[in-house]
Parts: sequence; structure tokens; C-alpha cells
Amino acid sequence: MKLKTLFVALAAAALLPFANSAQADDKLELLVSGEISVATEGTYPPFSMRAPNGELDGLEIRVVKEIANRLGLQYKPVLVKWESVLIGLEADQYDIISDAMDITAERQKKVTFANGWLESGGRIVVRKDSEIAKPADVKGHAVGALVASNWASIAEGLGAEVKFYKAESDAMQDLANGNVDAIITDAIAAAYVIKVSNLPLKLVDEPVSSIQKGFAIKKGKPQLTAAINKTLGEMIADGTYAKLTSDLIGFDPAPKEPILTLTE
Repeated sequence: MKLKTLFVALAAAALLPFANSAQADDKLELLVSGEISVATEGTYPPFSMRAPNGELDGLEIRVVKEIANRLGLQYKPVLVKWESVLIGLEADQYDIISDAMDITAERQKKVTFANGWLESGGRIVVRKDSEIAKPADVKGHAVGALVASNWASIAEGLGAEVKFYKAESDAMQDLANGNVDAIITDAIAAAYVIKVSNLPLKLVDEPVSSIQKGFAIKKGKPQLTAAINKTLGEMIADGTYAKLTSDLIGFDPAPKEPILTLTE
């Protein structure tokens, strides 16, 4: 073999792994090869927020970063306001939305959701010494809830005497001070506040409502959706998901029966 021919052959062999990598990325239907761009707000703890060092942190940030790492992709966060997040996805400004988005029938008409990655919903929060152990126990008790919220309607439906608040932080503090007997709010938000504030509060085990959150993907990207579903399932199975999330809220919020991707 001539020297020139040998050089060309060796160069081609050296480039082969990179060619295969690019081909693999193409199969994932990404906007930029080797990179997954993810829409998030960055201002919604504990899902997406700033750590003390200024870097993005939160439940969705940790989970998507790990998915990206296992797929051999660079994680690129794109800070987007909630009201324009779906418009940006349709306009190919990013690959997926993490943004603590609830899976709803109406949204499923517009986007493809990966399998539900987190379960939340309404939970009753009480003081640690409370005798309220289940939703029915709040009947006749003073229960705090945000003004014009679904939580207030649920409390009224349970027969509670509802006290309205403009801010959840005020409701939590009033509960700790004994000014109400319980509050109803989002399970994940409450768990985070209890953990970081060390308030003498706890969540009642039985939820009063349930919702799952999913990563939204533009329709027509089955390979990307399948890759995320497979990787997320592996993370939950090997315990990585629980480690990443429990550190922030004190428990594993993985859905026991996740809402599965609808086939297009």
C-alpha cells in the first residue's frame, strides 16, 4: 500500500467514531448535534432555581442533566417565560420543555410528552403534633389556602373552614404558629419549604388531588422521545432518580404509575 493511501485509510478510520456519533445524534432528532437544549424558567423552586453559587439547580434541572449525560449530550438550558414556552418549542428554539409542565389532555394535543417524570398534586400540611391524619379529618377545622385556588375549593369540599392567603409562605407560617389547623397546597412545593425552613410541619400521606409532570417534545420526534423514556426508566430503576430528587424535597416523587407517551 502506498504511503498516501495508507494515510487516507488511517484518517478515515480515525474519523469513524465521530461519524457514528453524529449519526446517532441525527437519529435523536436534535436541533444541534451533540446538544440537547431545554426550556426552563430558572425561577420556580424547587423545580428550577439558582443555587447559592449562581448555577441552575432544581428537580427538573438535575433529572434532565442526568438524562443528557447518559445520552452523551451536552445540556443547554434556555431560560424562557412560562407564557411563551410552547410557542418557542413549536418554533424550534429548543428541543424539549422541562419547566414543571403538567401533563393534561389539552396539552397532549399540542405536544408529545415523555413518560410522566414526577407526581405531585394537593396535599394537606399539618403541624407535627396534629391529630389530622387523613383528608376527612379536616372537617370543621380552620384550613388555609391561596385565594381563588383549586386548593381552597378542595378544602371547602372537605367541610373545612377556609382561611384565605395571598402567599403560601404566610399560610405556612400561620400554620406553624397555630393560627390554622392545616393548609392545602402543592405537595412538592410544601415539602421543599418544610425541608429548607425546618418548620415543625409534615405532609398528610393521602393526597387530595394528583397531577404528573412531563417533558414536552415537539410532535414528530419519536426517537428523541423514546431515548428520554428509556433513560428516565433506567435512572428510576437504578436509584439515581431518587438520590437526585430526595436531596431537595425529602422523598422520591417518581410516579408509581406514570402517564405513558401517547403514540402519534
